[in-house]
This record gives sequence, C-alpha cells and structure tokens, in this order.
Amino acid sequence: MLSEGIHSLVDTGNQGLLLYGIRRSGRPADIKHPFGYGAELYFWAFVVALLIFAVGAGLSLYEGIEKVLHPEPIGDPTINFVVLGVAFCFEGWAWFVALREFRNTKGKRSYFQAVADSKDPTVFTVLFEDSAAMLGLIVAAVGIGLSHYLELPWMDGAASIVIGLILGMTAILLAYETKSLLIGEAASTESEAEIAAIVNAHPAVTTVNELRTMHRGPNEILLALSLDFRDDMIVGQLETVIADLERHIRERVPQVHRVYIEAQSYVDHKSVEAQLTSSH
Repeated sequence: MLSEGIHSLVDTGNQGLLLYGIRRSGRPADIKHPFGYGAELYFWAFVVALLIFAVGAGLSLYEGIEKVLHPEPIGDPTINFVVLGVAFCFEGWAWFVALREFRNTKGKRSYFQAVADSKDPTVFTVLFEDSAAMLGLIVAAVGIGLSHYLELPWMDGAASIVIGLILGMTAILLAYETKSLLIGEAASTESEAEIAAIVNAHPAVTTVNELRTMHRGPNEILLALSLDFRDDMIVGQLETVIADLERHIRERVPQVHRVYIEAQSYVDHKSVEAQLTSSH
C-alpha cells in the first residue's frame, strides 16, 4: 500500500509538471530564445521520467526489499481492498481518456509506432503512467491477498518490488522517447513529403538540394530548404517565388512556423556537402 501511495503521489506531481511545461512552452520568442520555448515541454517530460525512476521506482524497491527482509503480518485487508478498488476506478477512467486521445492521434499505425512517431510527450506520458498505475494497483491487491490469506507476509514486499520494477521500466521508456525529442526530431514523413511536393511543383524550382525539419514543440516545425532556382530569374522574381513557397507551405502544413530558404546551385551544394563530409 505504501508503494502505491508513493506511486500516486509521484503521479500527481508529474501531472502538475506536465501542465507547467505546457504553460511554459507557450511563451512567445524573445531575444534570448529567438525560436521560442516550445521545446521546454520536452524538458519537463524528461524530468517526469527521471522522477518516476528516482522517486517512484527507487522508493518502491527500497520498501519492498525492507518488507521481504523484515516481513510483518497484515491485519484485516478489507480497507486496503476498498481503497485499491476506488483508486482503480479513478485510474481506469483516466486511462480510458488517455487511451481515447492517443487513438485519435495514432491513425492506422501500431501503438508502438505511434509512440515512436509522436511529437507530443504529454499524450504518451499520461498513457504510460496510467497504465503503470493500473498494473501497480492489481499487483498491490494480489500481494496483499497472498500475504494475508496464505500467511506469507513477505509477499507484500515482493509486490512492492514488482511495482518498483514496473515504474522503472515505464521511466526508461519515457526517458528514451523524450530524449529523442529533446535532441530534435524531424517532422513526420508525411509532412516532409507534402513540403517536398509543394516545392517540386513550383515552376521556378529546378532542384531541391536539401530539406531539413525539426520539431521545436508538438505543433511547431522549423523548416530549412536549400533550393536551386532557374538561372534566368532576377532578384525581385526570386523574392516573390520564396514568399509564394512559404505561403503555400504554411497553408498545407500549418505546423510549420518558421521557414528558411537558401538559394544555391545544385553543384555548389554538393561541393559544400563534400567538404563537410571530408572534414568529419
């Protein structure tokens, strides 16, 4: 019961941190952070993963080992079962809401692929935490029942160890996914293909030398393009074409907030790439 109490306390604190991260990430860009604060949400999601591992898993494992080494008989478990049952109902409702939200975003992809592709850590973090919470409640109930009815008090400690392991695995999965977002993930394959189609369809563009995207938040994409334009264009025409491309890209892929387009010949681009490759 103590392990589940620790888990619930950590879970509540984590939801507060995610809400704080959402609010912080919505701040406008300034001189110190010219690209905005969208990526701060990824930082707080990573902090959540660390707290689950250090506090939730660590204390649950410690409590479980202590109870296995120094077991104590459990009295009437009725109140424990009532509390766990009520907690399971609340967690089950939260899990259902999180799962419904996740299904709305995953499309036809598998759950594993949808988590790997997701740019919004709040959705899969809540789903992972609630899934771990429900498993933990079941394990706690089984541990208390076996400890009392089989008169094996060490089983209560073993259940705490299992809860700690569940929390540890959840934390590792969350840390792995949020670390990738912190480093900077590209936009989805569909978004990049849409952008490439827009650029390639423009009559003034002869070659797309390079297309690079990076998520600065769940709904904010930074786009950098290196394009080879027709040689017969003058500067004024080139400015008009670039403005036209930016407008069409933002209309078709609204997540793109910032666009940087470089005019460069295909030959020069390949020469620069070769130099960069050789320098490494």
